[in-house]
Amino acid sequence: MANAYGLISLDELLVELGEPGKPLPRSTFFRWKSRGKAPKSIKYPSGELRFRTTEIERWLKAREQK
Repeated sequence: MANAYGLISLDELLVELGEPGKPLPRSTFFRWKSRGKAPKSIKYPSGELRFRTTEIERWLKAREQK
């Protein structure tokens, strides 16, 4: 669930991108990130990642098959 700033956590993103009852593996996400294929993130000073819901929508739209 997005917070007041439209941000979700990495765990929430993994649930959204995974299959029902099976989140996307963290290893898959970090492989995508290392290759520049993951949605843009915001890194907090604590090291936690957050994602703008608008960025996730943009990222998904860019991957739609035509």
